[in-house]
Amino acid sequence: MKMDRDFQCEMGIVIWDSGMVRESSTIAIKHSFHKNLFAKGFKMGLSLHISIVPVIMMVVSLQVWLPLGCVEEERIALLQLKDSLNYPNGTSLPSWTKGDVRCCDWESITCNSSTGRVTELYLSDVRNGELGDWYLNASLFLPFQELKYLVLSGNQIAGWVENKECPSSLETLYLSSNNITKVVASGGPTNLSALYLNNITAYGSSFQTSLQSLGAFPNLTKLDLSNNDLRGRILELRNLSSLEELVLDDCSLDENSLQSLGALSSLKNLYLEELSGAIPFRGFLNLKNLELLDLSSNTLNSSNIFQTIGTMTSLRSLLLVECNLNGQLPTSQGFLNLKNLELLDLSYNTLNSSNIFQTIGMMTSLKTLTLQNCSLNGQLPTSQGFLNLKNLELLDLSYNTLNRSNIFQTIGTMTSLRSLLLVECNLNGQLPTSQGFLNLKNLELLDMSFNTLNSSNIFQTIGTMTSLKTLTLRDCSLNGQLPTGLCDLNHLQELDMYDNDLSGFLPPCLANLTSLQQLDLSSNHLKIPMSLSPLYNLSKLKFFSGSGNEIFVEEDDNNPSPKFQLENLFLRSHGQGAGAFPKFLYHQFNLQYLDLTDIQIKGEFPNWLIENNTYLQYLSLQNCSLSGPFILPRSPHMNLSFLTISMNNFQGRIPSEIGAYFPGLKVLIMSDNGFDGIIPSSLGSLSSLQLLDLSNNFLTGRILSDNSLQGQIPGWIGNMYSLEFLDLSWNKLSGPLPPRFAASSKLKYVYLSRNKLQGPIAMEFHDSYGILALDLSHNELTGRIPELIGRLSNLRFLLLSHNNLEGEIPIQLCRLEQLTLVDLSHNYFSGNILSWMISTHPFPSSPIYYDTLSSSQQSFEFTTKNVPLLYSGSTIYYFTGIDFSCNNLTGEIPPEIGNLSMIKVLNLSHNNLIGPIPSTFSNLKEIESLDLSYNKLEGEIPPQLTRLYSLEIFSVAHNNLSGKTPTRDAQFATFDESSYKDNPFLCGQPLPKACDAVIPPSPKPTSANNEDNGGFMDMEVFYVSFGVAYIMVLVVIGVVLYINPYWRQAWFHFIEVSITICYYFMVDNLPIRSKFGFS
Repeated sequence: MKMDRDFQCEMGIVIWDSGMVRESSTIAIKHSFHKNLFAKGFKMGLSLHISIVPVIMMVVSLQVWLPLGCVEEERIALLQLKDSLNYPNGTSLPSWTKGDVRCCDWESITCNSSTGRVTELYLSDVRNGELGDWYLNASLFLPFQELKYLVLSGNQIAGWVENKECPSSLETLYLSSNNITKVVASGGPTNLSALYLNNITAYGSSFQTSLQSLGAFPNLTKLDLSNNDLRGRILELRNLSSLEELVLDDCSLDENSLQSLGALSSLKNLYLEELSGAIPFRGFLNLKNLELLDLSSNTLNSSNIFQTIGTMTSLRSLLLVECNLNGQLPTSQGFLNLKNLELLDLSYNTLNSSNIFQTIGMMTSLKTLTLQNCSLNGQLPTSQGFLNLKNLELLDLSYNTLNRSNIFQTIGTMTSLRSLLLVECNLNGQLPTSQGFLNLKNLELLDMSFNTLNSSNIFQTIGTMTSLKTLTLRDCSLNGQLPTGLCDLNHLQELDMYDNDLSGFLPPCLANLTSLQQLDLSSNHLKIPMSLSPLYNLSKLKFFSGSGNEIFVEEDDNNPSPKFQLENLFLRSHGQGAGAFPKFLYHQFNLQYLDLTDIQIKGEFPNWLIENNTYLQYLSLQNCSLSGPFILPRSPHMNLSFLTISMNNFQGRIPSEIGAYFPGLKVLIMSDNGFDGIIPSSLGSLSSLQLLDLSNNFLTGRILSDNSLQGQIPGWIGNMYSLEFLDLSWNKLSGPLPPRFAASSKLKYVYLSRNKLQGPIAMEFHDSYGILALDLSHNELTGRIPELIGRLSNLRFLLLSHNNLEGEIPIQLCRLEQLTLVDLSHNYFSGNILSWMISTHPFPSSPIYYDTLSSSQQSFEFTTKNVPLLYSGSTIYYFTGIDFSCNNLTGEIPPEIGNLSMIKVLNLSHNNLIGPIPSTFSNLKEIESLDLSYNKLEGEIPPQLTRLYSLEIFSVAHNNLSGKTPTRDAQFATFDESSYKDNPFLCGQPLPKACDAVIPPSPKPTSANNEDNGGFMDMEVFYVSFGVAYIMVLVVIGVVLYINPYWRQAWFHFIEVSITICYYFMVDNLPIRSKFGFS
């Protein structure tokens, strides 16, 4: 940790003053902490001998450093806790090391700045999922005497070690997303005031035990039980007499269960989203202190809901979002009794514009009103009702269709407004420049994004609203230059003008916005100097995004050091810029996110940038024309999680210690460079790694994609428990897949195509249920598809083509309901195509969208329109296809395939399929390529296929089809003779045979097993039958001759006469008898 220390001696007092350090974390609960170090003053006389000064300084230093080192007892306890979390072989919390005594600087820890004791532990999702259940020893936390805040969410806690106490100082405890059956062990923390048990995976009697143990917390004031099945299990909550906040969202509660909540008389905040039954409002009448009620995402009855809620006169906040309310609000009793109501949210309901504002206008105490997407339209009332909201501070009317003619005039009367949101309200044209809108002298936040505004006066109007602190005008079709009127907003802290058509240079007057902290000008046509010189005076600026503009280099970059210390900087461009890194970057020390993608900077890798910014988490230097070796910083960087340096000219070896210097990496992309040598084994220590891309380099040796790697896949890849994306394609890897190769439960994408992998698919992916794409094509794999593949319920892409796989297609594929692409071509699969594998619609009727890593990292090869193509990026979202070509499949084509309305490619060629072409194929409205060639199909081509207007490739060649070719309309007019050739009984254009000259086809065989080019009978069956019949005849003749002596004598006589006749025939007629000495 970098700290500035100023040693001052003034008036005989020695003072050690340390700076304030801020840390940010990516865990769900972000926190910041401050460490202030003080030393006692020492009065020194003027006559004090100078030799005493070093001694005093040493004593002061020891006192200063003691808190930094934390309490030794707690440091040892932290290391024991780490070992328990990682048992038996986990790798989490790498910064917690035995050799470091400054444990208050470790990740996920907050200490008391004066005592050095641990006060907060943030250990959410620390335990690797592959390690199994964790039985927590609560006594591990006893040494932490000042521990008040403990987060243990998502650590697979299955229970507690019995008879172990917890620290009594604990006040807030997070146990969410675990599998606990009891909240705490014996001797729980009696001072606990907040407990989070949402999304507990244990159900039934075990969860009842958890609720029963809540009685150990008499001071509990906040309880979160959301996302659990609590049907009939909340009676135990009645004894929590001090409870003030209760969260029961999505708990499958019925009316009887909710009745018991009336006993919680001290309750102030109640959250009941997504209930499963009716809401017993009468049971809530005893909640006299209730101030907040959230009933969002329920189906409520508009006729009586407001009248009932009106009895809760203590309510201050009411949330009824997406409650299927419609029509008018009551204008008399009930609802209007809520005289203390300050917050009302009725968003995502269908309300009646004619009376809603009149009704709400009677609730004069309202401070916050949210009516997003309420189907409101037309004008706002300009007289009664709505104008009475004199205390309103926040108004949100976003996603409605409002009338611009009076909306600003009406809102202008609400002079107390501080926040106004009019996002996507169909507003267009100019803003008023005189009355109404300009009266909002207290307005601090204005968001009018996604409207079509007039650039000519909007900034002139807004420029007069000098109280504004946040202004958001995203995608408002604004054009022209940034007006100087903006520079009058002296209090502005956030300005967002993303995705407009602004152009020109940044005005120098932006330097007047000295309060500005966030500035987003991305996706415009502005000219922004790479030095950011117009912004140098903005000392409070933390966030700047200029991506998607023209970034240029100033000719004379001799600007002074900027006053700002940025935390987030985004300057993605389109191949612009030149020269070295801008000088201001050398003076930045607080950067957390830096994106310079496509900026042509040149130079070497900026290791100094990582050294200066110890909190840097995200660094993108993709396509920056950088060259030279990849240089590591001088010391390990613990916070960097995303690093991409792809598409540069880096050369040399990847440093062998890269894994040790960046232990927190989740994404590492070094593709498209000139790296050579071997892949460092230290990458195996990156336990949090989700994506690793080393493709398109010159890497060699034994063991990523498109290199010259050879040998077997290394086993250390299985240690990457957070791995999500793996691409080893286009190499020379051989041998079988190693054991536990895909041990990560987070693994989603596996690309191993174009290698020389051998052996069976031993299903090393059985722990990776989340796999979305599996590409093992173009290898030398053998055996069958394992039945365990049916467990990959999220699988969308399955590519096994060009291997030596055999057997039938497993029935377990029927379970893969998300499958959109399957390629089993060029193997030795046999048997029928499973009709019900298709009829369960594994292929979606609408495109699937992905909540995954960047789509630019995803790609696969698939033969479309007779050409192998590489699909990547957003195109894979919409691609669906089946390729079973070049196998030994038999039987008829199942008509259920016609239900796949979104499929684009279907290839069943080069098999032994029989029967007709299903007429249901006419339902394949999106199909672009249909290949049924080289089979034994018969019957006519369904004329309905002419409805396939997207079809570009069509082939039924080399079959036994008959009748007339489809009408040459639309797409079928483009298909030539090659689409139909070698069908002897097929006629019509584009074939040369006219239909009236063709011999009628032979009758269709009655047996489903008969085949065309074997006559009326399968030749294999004929040979077997003939052989059996021949043997049977011989046996019958032998038996008859044995039984009847007369026939036996006659038979032998017949044979003797026949031999004699043959002998004399040969002697008399053969011309070559003299050759053998016959006379």
